[in-house]
Amino acid sequence: MFEALSEKLQQVFHSLRSHGTLSEQEVESGLREVRLALLEADVHFQVVKDFLERVRARATGQDILRSLTPAQGVLRVVRDEMVAMLGGGAPARLNSASRPPCVVFLVGLQGSGKTTTAAKLGAWLARGGHHPLLVSTDTRRPAAREQLLQLGAKAQLKVHHPQDATTPQELLRSALAEAHATGHDHLLVDTAGRLHVDDELMAELEDLRAIAQPQETLFVGDAMTGQDAVRSATEFRRRTQVSGIVLTKLDGDARGGAALSIAAVAGVPIKFAGVGERIEDLEPFQAERMISRILGMGDVLSLIEHAEATFDREKAEDLARKLRRSEFSLEDYREQLAQIKRMGPLDKVLSMIPGLGAAKGLDADAGERELRRAAAILDSMTVAERRDPALLNGSRRKRIARGSGTRVEDVNRLLKQFVQTRQLMKGMGGGAQAMRRMAARLRPFH
Repeated sequence: MFEALSEKLQQVFHSLRSHGTLSEQEVESGLREVRLALLEADVHFQVVKDFLERVRARATGQDILRSLTPAQGVLRVVRDEMVAMLGGGAPARLNSASRPPCVVFLVGLQGSGKTTTAAKLGAWLARGGHHPLLVSTDTRRPAAREQLLQLGAKAQLKVHHPQDATTPQELLRSALAEAHATGHDHLLVDTAGRLHVDDELMAELEDLRAIAQPQETLFVGDAMTGQDAVRSATEFRRRTQVSGIVLTKLDGDARGGAALSIAAVAGVPIKFAGVGERIEDLEPFQAERMISRILGMGDVLSLIEHAEATFDREKAEDLARKLRRSEFSLEDYREQLAQIKRMGPLDKVLSMIPGLGAAKGLDADAGERELRRAAAILDSMTVAERRDPALLNGSRRKRIARGSGTRVEDVNRLLKQFVQTRQLMKGMGGGAQAMRRMAARLRPFH
């Protein structure tokens, strides 16, 4: 989503870094380019104006202009103020209830992704050891309740789906009764939406709020709709007690202005971000990490967390033992490739690595194809061949190439990559600890 903005901002700072020293005029010229980049990305004009006033006041100070690395100082100011624009550095948390269940309302316009977000949020809570119950009170949209039921089954979550309740109020009271009776600690309520904000919709929300007294009311906004999402969030905030925002489709190809405007304009924090179509593709929103990616600083901490959540700990420890004993085989290599694929699209992983997210010449699609080709070659080998690569003579390599739909040259190249990977991984030793040490060195402003 932020590719065009990221590229333009990085060009601005590359230009500033080309000067050994900076004058106020050079800083002003750079800030004009930043302003144009933000406006072209569809960031709200008032947000851009306030942001630049704060940056200008700090960036043109003598402490920065006289420093040894003034361009880095300006970059630090821009980064800090962009983080502040998004609500600050610490990730927002869900409010809690003094007595369970904690009731969370999901509100927003029709088509913004409330139902899918309810399932994703439930799955996120379940991964944290909670026991959520889901319910849809949308009795107007055809099959809305059935959609939540299917998503809940996919995420292995309990969905309250009574056949005798016909109104939103009845559905909510019934869900509250079940949550109390069965010990659910969270009740996620998928409310009805409209194509626009109207009095009937708000009256229904007020009735439901009076029944449940929710601890959280999260506005679900589609980041692909640009400033429409900002206007809708502002209106919901004005007419209901919205406590936070969930931005969906942050992995889309829109300009990203809504994501950078919505918290400042609506006056409530972004609490979660939808970053993909899978049930697990919902993340607590962290402004610092998002801005670091936009400015080309990468996000090694998110990469580590993503890897730790994806990789099997027992298999990782077994792999470390094999590396120490020089027992790393093609069978292990195949498992590592499978775990890399489970981390998600390659371009998403690359965006977390400093200097690679916006680097030219990196073809993520070609990388995905290479992973699929490698998997096909490895799957065409026998278990004995994967465990003992020394068995792979010329005739076996021809058979593997025919079975995988590749060439012998491709098989030879994969075996060469395997040897190089084994040497590299053995040299790294404790991989996760090495990544953490690298992350500590790459935090430029902490």
